[in-house]
Amino acid sequence: MDELSKMSSDRLTTSERKELDTSEFGIPELREFPIPDAAHVRAAEAYFRYAPEEYKAQLARNILAKAHLFGVNVKSPTILEWAEK
Repeated sequence: MDELSKMSSDRLTTSERKELDTSEFGIPELREFPIPDAAHVRAAEAYFRYAPEEYKAQLARNILAKAHLFGVNVKSPTILEWAEK
């Protein structure tokens, strides 16, 4: 796999996931929803509905923070609502 393909993928290998700092996850306590790049921000947005209810506000805020950092436009009204809680 060339470097460009790897960068645009939202799939991490087990070793890549283990190497991520806890702060690179949308839910750091659980190390779930990795968001180290723009592709993963989009994936987290797509899978947001599967997050545990008690972590949704935190996840929404973390998705928006990383989206801003990577220049991703989050379109989900659900995430925008949760981020305000």
